[in-house]
Amino acid sequence: MVRGPVALTLPFVLAVSAGAADLQPRTLAAFTRYVDLTEGRIAREVSDSSRFLWIDTLPDDDRRSVLATLGEGKVAIERRRTPEDGAPVSIDDGMIHHWVGTVFVPGVPVDAAVALMQDYDRHATLFAPAIAGSRTMSRVGNRFRVFLRFYMKKVLAATVNTENDAEFFRPSVDRAYSAIRSTRVAEVDNPGTPEEREREPGHDSGFVWRLNTYWRFAERDGGTYVQCESVSLSRDVPLGLGWIIKPFITDVPKDALTFTLERTRAVLTSQEQH
Repeated sequence: MVRGPVALTLPFVLAVSAGAADLQPRTLAAFTRYVDLTEGRIAREVSDSSRFLWIDTLPDDDRRSVLATLGEGKVAIERRRTPEDGAPVSIDDGMIHHWVGTVFVPGVPVDAAVALMQDYDRHATLFAPAIAGSRTMSRVGNRFRVFLRFYMKKVLAATVNTENDAEFFRPSVDRAYSAIRSTRVAEVDNPGTPEEREREPGHDSGFVWRLNTYWRFAERDGGTYVQCESVSLSRDVPLGLGWIIKPFITDVPKDALTFTLERTRAVLTSQEQH
């Protein structure tokens, strides 16, 4: 329980932090550059069946270790960094969060994994509470326009409405991949109440300004490997408020990816058993 001066000042700190960040054009430009570089590398990997998955690119000892983790039904996850000419991409007034994770689902074909990811109207049920609302806004072939409402909590809590473009590709019968790119991200005040309202995108708490996910599905070894690479943009950690904001900004992207992959495996396993 929080007591004393901290308890008295906590509501004020939260109120200040909630309106203290604006997405700057230079920050968005740096994120866009980072995404372009990352997608260039992804394009090269998905065109090469021998390097299709993240685990395919690992040294032998690391690959064996990751495969053992996956064989135990666990998520293998790693932080990633996309360099430019061998150096980190510079970003001012923001932070890029880049993670890749994988699960293995024995006995499940790649078609089932892809179908689950495309079933956006059920994502709020299947991936609750992290996804609090979902619907397919439109679909043309393997191109989707999707609404997703995310709920995130770690000390602080935030709800954001997002609109996303999703496209799926099928280079072979045993492989598929997709790219889901946010096109609108709006933080929600008082979600689920009569006072609910969206804040102006880019003028909010800055917990999530952009979120892209890149999925890959490979059927091999008697099941399907499901990989997700997430690249998101948030505010940086402000001086004086890092003690309460930093855990949310830095930990939630990894936690959210881990949860999503765990749920993906659990849902697919349950479907296989039925």
